[in-house]
Amino acid sequence: MTAPPTLPKSRQRLILAVLMVCSLLIWLENTVLSITLETLADPVRGLGTSPAELQWATGAYTLVFATLMLTAGALGDSFGHRNVLAVGLVIFAGTSIWAAYAGDAGQLIAARAAMGVGAALIMPANFAILLWTFTGPGRATAIAISSTSTGVGMAAGPVLAGLLLNHFWWGSVFLVNVPIVVLALAGIVLLVPNFRSPTVRPLDPAGILLSISGLAALTYGLIRAGQVGAWSRSDVWAPIAVGLVLLAAFVLVELRTKEPSFDPRMLAQRLFGGGNASMALLFFSVAAVTFYNAFYMQGALGYSPMKAGLANVPTAVGAVVGAPLGARLVSRWSLRPVAVPALTVAAFSFGAVGFLDLHTPLFWIEILLLAQGLSVGMVMAPVTGALISSLPLERSGAGSAVTNTARQVGSVIGIAVGGTIMSIAYRGAIEPSLSDVPEALQDSARVSAEQARHVAATLDRPALAQAADHAFIHAMHVGAIWIMLIALFAAAVLLIALPATGKKKSATPEPDYEEARSSEPRSTA
Repeated sequence: MTAPPTLPKSRQRLILAVLMVCSLLIWLENTVLSITLETLADPVRGLGTSPAELQWATGAYTLVFATLMLTAGALGDSFGHRNVLAVGLVIFAGTSIWAAYAGDAGQLIAARAAMGVGAALIMPANFAILLWTFTGPGRATAIAISSTSTGVGMAAGPVLAGLLLNHFWWGSVFLVNVPIVVLALAGIVLLVPNFRSPTVRPLDPAGILLSISGLAALTYGLIRAGQVGAWSRSDVWAPIAVGLVLLAAFVLVELRTKEPSFDPRMLAQRLFGGGNASMALLFFSVAAVTFYNAFYMQGALGYSPMKAGLANVPTAVGAVVGAPLGARLVSRWSLRPVAVPALTVAAFSFGAVGFLDLHTPLFWIEILLLAQGLSVGMVMAPVTGALISSLPLERSGAGSAVTNTARQVGSVIGIAVGGTIMSIAYRGAIEPSLSDVPEALQDSARVSAEQARHVAATLDRPALAQAADHAFIHAMHVGAIWIMLIALFAAAVLLIALPATGKKKSATPEPDYEEARSSEPRSTA
């Protein structure tokens, strides 16, 4: 194995700053869209998208992101992580412009899927460059510092989206990515060596095809269930079954491939496999509760985009504080007694959404969002450090791709399942209020609370708008219970996965590359 080059400390810090800008771009995009969902659903200010279309607009990006990250890791090992990162940024900027000027929901979904290609190239290369740049104790510190970009993106995204939506059209939230990409590209060209693995891995077209088609079929079936309000129809269970079969075939193919893009054997390790499973379930829960929150604040409570963006800041503040706090507590007590209780608190904070209603004071909403951000931050940062640091350096691209793929798959399924639970519960709750609504408009009112409010305004029936609000709150409460149960299961998985250390020791064993530097040739920039 070729040892990483020794870089001056000042250059390492600058590279870390560039990588944080790249990571910020991904998180900014996720949080900006969450504030835009309500506007996109509006028939006048947006595209009049249905909940299913919004699920696809969100999920298409994450779906492509998740599946192509496997190949992106191999591309980085073969052609250099700097090159792959730069190409990913260019694609992300171009497709952001496409999304900004999409004329209908179909174009937006396609553009978002193409953005997922760029994100898939960015994320594994970003992690791999960080691993090659830092070694020893400095790596854990760099990972902890890098994770703060998550909180910054979570804080800046909603506020920026609210500001843009108050002054411009909805497409402006995508155009904001372009100047960030330009800044990141300049830093990459000037500072980042073109790290690459000495072992060139072939591409895996069969694995790519099976993983994308399997996840797409599974997601389609889950979202379709929300559209039709039933699980027993063949157009629901059949694609779900096909998706599961294709994903099982994907695992079998990868097991028989000499150089797989996704190595299922890596997940057989207790820490790496169990930790990734737990984080996938956590991301499932976070994605679902975030999807609900967007419609709760702007739809049910009637907040403006700017007010909703500001109201979400406590989540980001909690994540920013939670990441270093979790790392500090882990250094004192080890990983298990910190991460498992924090994830349990996160689960109950998701369940507490079931106590929110149309009259909940903003103060209590902010307290709940702060608790969610703090507890999730305390879990994500130290567990991510443990998983990443347990990887062999030569598998950094592929290993980080597996880690991120597991989380993005959790997000895809979380959006699909969470949105479907909300749609089914909403349909059941709104139905009694539609008896005196003209039959031609009943289907629109059943689609979503946003469409029902538009119907109510057209017919001048404020009672229907109130019924839609109450139906949405009921659906959100039902979803919160399921989300809490999933997150509690994630905590149980993490409890089993993490070692029960009897004495304080590092939860993220670090190989010593310093000796390797003195005896092995340096890699070229």
